[in-house]
Amino acid sequence: MTYTFYELLWLFFAYSFAGWILETVAAAVKKRTFVNRGLVNGPLCVTYGAAAAAMTLSCRELSGFWLFAGIVILATLTQWIAGHVLEWLYHEKWWDYSGLPWNLDGYICVPASAVWGVLGVLAFRWGNPLLTRLFALLPGSLGKILLWILLLALAADMLATVLILTGKTRRIEQWQSVDSLFASLSVRLELRLSSLVNRRLERAYPRERTAGEEKELKTASAEGFAAGCSFYKIFLLFVIGCVLGDLTETVFCRITAGVWMSRSSLVWGPFSIVWGLAIALVTVLLYRYKDSSDRFLFLMGTVLGGAYEYLCSVFTEMMFGTVFWDYSKIPFNLGGRINLLYCFFWGIAAVVWFKGLYPVFSRWIERIPAKTGKPLVWLLIVFMTVNMAVSFMALWRSDERSRGVAAEASWQQVMDERFGDERLARIYPNAIKVE
Repeated sequence: MTYTFYELLWLFFAYSFAGWILETVAAAVKKRTFVNRGLVNGPLCVTYGAAAAAMTLSCRELSGFWLFAGIVILATLTQWIAGHVLEWLYHEKWWDYSGLPWNLDGYICVPASAVWGVLGVLAFRWGNPLLTRLFALLPGSLGKILLWILLLALAADMLATVLILTGKTRRIEQWQSVDSLFASLSVRLELRLSSLVNRRLERAYPRERTAGEEKELKTASAEGFAAGCSFYKIFLLFVIGCVLGDLTETVFCRITAGVWMSRSSLVWGPFSIVWGLAIALVTVLLYRYKDSSDRFLFLMGTVLGGAYEYLCSVFTEMMFGTVFWDYSKIPFNLGGRINLLYCFFWGIAAVVWFKGLYPVFSRWIERIPAKTGKPLVWLLIVFMTVNMAVSFMALWRSDERSRGVAAEASWQQVMDERFGDERLARIYPNAIKVE
């Protein structure tokens, strides 16, 4: 079943609210008191909503066992990534499955993943159709107005939460009043919630920063530019990954197909965004495991790489109406988006990256003087942002041309002049238009 953007937003809020109820009730039963388990003060658990929306988009082609397996993998990765990202940002552990069997780092475990799989299938098969029928009962104008109100409220709630947690605001009292407003809305649902984010988080998620994490944090702070797993190092690794990915795929096509062809994701320069993002994400997510065994890194790289490539394929097809790779003719493929052999390549790449390439690039980056490195990073950020924006507009306009949309706006005329179908065919030779 295909859902509109309007319906997806409603599903996001519905499942965010349902997740908030589930988490809050579970915590209340365990602690014998009501505790808000959401990241924001309002009655929403956005991780559930985001996971449900992603599941609805990416698993629409799956059925039977593959639907269950896809939801299990997606839910598990969402929970594992969210846990590590939140710990990386706030240096706090927000949940712990260490007491359950077959767990990894206390963030994910087999029993919890199986439960998410069952709940996901139920939501996909019966929850989504029921909710969309209910949303359809709302008059069009009223539904859009309500959505805008919910989006603005969520944005204000999240901004207040981040500013209070990080302390990066001079108007702390004003943001605390915003925080208290959303907390009072939750109280109206007969749940006693704290008005301040810090107090609520301490009650809901006990602080579990280890001595090793404290030492690593202080060391990284003292070393300065690009130390540890800092933002500057991750972005430079992203750029390096973009270039390495483009070169690797270009050479691979030459060896296997006997031709030189562009494998870039962007209109300017040899940059493969899929590879760059993969390098950046795998470094952030597996940084603490970089010294683990080759077998562990291979397994994690295989699973993460396969899921990542599948989601990238779904996203690009939905956004641009274009398939940039097709594995339908390769054995053990899933919808032509991924195949077992290339998933193994992701696993091998993870081992090669952490055991061979990452230590070298990390040392090189850390040797860059801060006075040179920081301006360089921000210059690259501006260039890559502009490059991505122009590439996005060129591909969007290409999709419009294929549908016979006339160039009325100035940006459409510029795209037609500078990035016509012939030039885009040279940049993206394997792109296939789809309905």
